[in-house]
Amino acid sequence: MPESGPGTAAQAGPEQRSENGGDPAATPKAGDGTDSGATRMRLKALAGPLAGPISRIARELRSRLTADLDDRDPDFIRENLSLSWLLASLWFRGEVRGMGRVPEDEPVLLVGNHSGGTVMPDTIVFTLAFNTYFGVERPFYQLAHNLVLTSPVGPYLRRFGTVAASHENARKALDAGAAVLVYPGGDWEVNRPTWEANRIDFNGRKGFIKLALDAGVPIVPVVAVGGQETALFLTHGERLSRLLRLDKLLRLKSLPVNLSLPWIVNVGDFLGHLPLPAKITVQVMEPIDVRERYGTEPDYDRVYEDVTSAMQEQLTELAAERRLPVIG
Repeated sequence: MPESGPGTAAQAGPEQRSENGGDPAATPKAGDGTDSGATRMRLKALAGPLAGPISRIARELRSRLTADLDDRDPDFIRENLSLSWLLASLWFRGEVRGMGRVPEDEPVLLVGNHSGGTVMPDTIVFTLAFNTYFGVERPFYQLAHNLVLTSPVGPYLRRFGTVAASHENARKALDAGAAVLVYPGGDWEVNRPTWEANRIDFNGRKGFIKLALDAGVPIVPVVAVGGQETALFLTHGERLSRLLRLDKLLRLKSLPVNLSLPWIVNVGDFLGHLPLPAKITVQVMEPIDVRERYGTEPDYDRVYEDVTSAMQEQLTELAAERRLPVIG
């Protein structure tokens, strides 16, 4: 955005004195420096009554991006788990396999591929399955984009354990002994075109490896299929995001376009969409102890290649089971 500063009024000063014949009492003309000063005074007067609400909104947004682990509410999850799982089972026919591979008595980093736009059907299905399998008392947190946390459903998700995606927030949860679900592909992968549905695409992001090493926890890959069939995803929209500077302003690396209900042509997916009832299948893979397998100073490129290749192989197998889009 273009910046304004006090130089505007100062530069107008000489012109004002010339036009007014040096008489400071002369009536200023519209558009000169005095008019700009009066405009600023009016804006300040208008901003006064709004200062309180704006400040409260800013505090609320900041609080939603703070990893307050106490926001997770086991009683709330317990009260809503059965109905939520029933709805997810009916709509997405959710199936989660291999949950017993998740270590039970230690913190763990669950690394998943991501699909389905801002609706995140794979996250919904896996989160409900995890709480059902291990019980709501086991601390479990999911990392999400800032826009998800500041959306109207943000407070609801926080009670299920959703926190803003960052290395610091994930480390805080892991240090507290929790299981943490991360999606390295983030907004890039979740909006990949439908014809790339069966492709693992972390876009080269290796932060999850450093996180696992720093926290001393195993990586458990979690592979899901079906989410990219809940709408017709057309483009990442990375060029449009850069053009509008959304990558700088909102950490949005893409401004995706999809065809979905009820919007038909949906740009940005900011308000979500009604997902098609595609079958969601999730496979939990064997844990990976990075230090044990790769040494104390592992080659990040090698670890990244091994993890994503193994996940790609698993995704290809899951995709081969499907006969028709949406139907599964």
